Amino acid sequence: MPNVIKDPCDEAVILSRKSAAPCEEGQERWILAATILASSMAFIDGTVVNVALPSLQLSLQATAIGVQWVVEAYSLFLSALLLVGGSLGDHYGRKRVFLIGVSIFALSSAWCGIAPDINHLIIARAVQGVGGALLVPGSLAIIGASFSEEKRGKAIGTWSGFSAITTAIGPVLGGWLVEHASWRAVFYLNLPIAAAVVLISLWHVPESLDRETRGQIDMRGALLATIGLGGVVYGLIESSRAGFFEWRVMAAIGAGLLSLVGFMVVETRVKSPMLPLKLFRSRNFSGTNILTLLLYFALGGALFFLTLNLIQVQGFSPTAAGAALLPFVLIMFALSRWSGGLIARFGPRLPLLVGPTIAAAGFALFSIPGTGAGYWSGFFPGVVVLGLGMAISVAPLTTTIMSSVPQSQAGVASGINNAVSRTAGLLAIAVLGVVMLQVFGNGLEHRLSAINISDQTRNAIYEQRIKLGGIDVEGAVARSSGRAFNDQEMVRQAIKDSFVAGFRTIMLIAAAMALASTLSTWLLIEKASRKR
Repeated sequence: MPNVIKDPCDEAVILSRKSAAPCEEGQERWILAATILASSMAFIDGTVVNVALPSLQLSLQATAIGVQWVVEAYSLFLSALLLVGGSLGDHYGRKRVFLIGVSIFALSSAWCGIAPDINHLIIARAVQGVGGALLVPGSLAIIGASFSEEKRGKAIGTWSGFSAITTAIGPVLGGWLVEHASWRAVFYLNLPIAAAVVLISLWHVPESLDRETRGQIDMRGALLATIGLGGVVYGLIESSRAGFFEWRVMAAIGAGLLSLVGFMVVETRVKSPMLPLKLFRSRNFSGTNILTLLLYFALGGALFFLTLNLIQVQGFSPTAAGAALLPFVLIMFALSRWSGGLIARFGPRLPLLVGPTIAAAGFALFSIPGTGAGYWSGFFPGVVVLGLGMAISVAPLTTTIMSSVPQSQAGVASGINNAVSRTAGLLAIAVLGVVMLQVFGNGLEHRLSAINISDQTRNAIYEQRIKLGGIDVEGAVARSSGRAFNDQEMVRQAIKDSFVAGFRTIMLIAAAMALASTLSTWLLIEKASRKR
């Protein structure tokens, strides 16, 4: 997913860890430096890539489906392997697996930077997702294992603060690099950061592992989860091009669903499942994960198309588009302590009713601007309201997850919730991409029919509908019209209006999903969350 905020339970994952290898006083700052840089690399990559999508689409002559896969290939492997990545660190050594993840992430980033076409880029992004699945839980586990309980709070505060800063500057920096250098520079940015992480870790980060976890890695579950999610996502994305009833689409979705069923069966039978289904007996745990799935589905899908709208339709520069969500990040950071205080005063249930409802209003506000909208009057109100809604939601969500299961399972529960949030973004881009392409295509066909252009021009434009806002208007019109300038302007406006129609549909669906998450709170989460 386009990550403008950390996963909801990152801090909870750290808190739930046992201090397996307490660090010496001189090592503390180095451990924090390594983990902050590594986490920041993942956070920055998740945000800046979204800003680079319009530029790389134009550079590589990619379709909207290709652009979707640039995000989805990474998210697929990260989502499916996130839980097993943490287990590998416990099993073979957290530092060792963490460094392997950083190395894979760096090498695949270089591959992304030199990718000659969209297919190479998609494959490189998939490999990058594997590295992320080792890197992200590894950085959290190292902090949890290296700091004693007395020092862990300060360490988490430092890590969270720097993570917030990098999350805020990442899109702006990425936009500047796209605008003044190339979209490829966005991926090269990871290389010096990764080199610093490796050097610091080799010299200053102690190794740690949990010997009792040997022989307990759920590789079958990880494989089935990857095949299941991959099949469903592939089928949904390809259905936009081939149709739902094309045999490859139906076969992919069918195989994906069967694999997910097999995954659920395996998780009931293995000794140490990556997804302990017994945790879902808790109404609070089930309700909070359903809330996470729905709310982060809305967030992931909406923000993916927001950047495309700002750059391809509204004409924002990549730097301006990257800065558009700065108020969101700053509100999340500024109100995190305040929203945590709401839990002590009202309990988690009321904030989890109010927060997603406010977020729904933010999504709805995004559906108002048309073409040529300015930032302050068009998009800023939605950014602020959405940021407020998410700020109210995240801290209570984490608290409810932690308090809904026994303390010994808090780390597993937090990891599951993080995986759910990642999976939600993965599914959102696939599902909402189908909706966007359908609405855009229908709207474009209708608007082109109302323009006085030749059938040849009309067909040349419509055949490119799978590119969304990246349609090559100049080339199509110049080849088939003697009134090139006037025709280009009319066609461009038709494309923009069609994109906005699809974008509005996406935002209203996102608002409905956020309201559905409010309903899940009302129905499933108890009025008083209690320790068990």
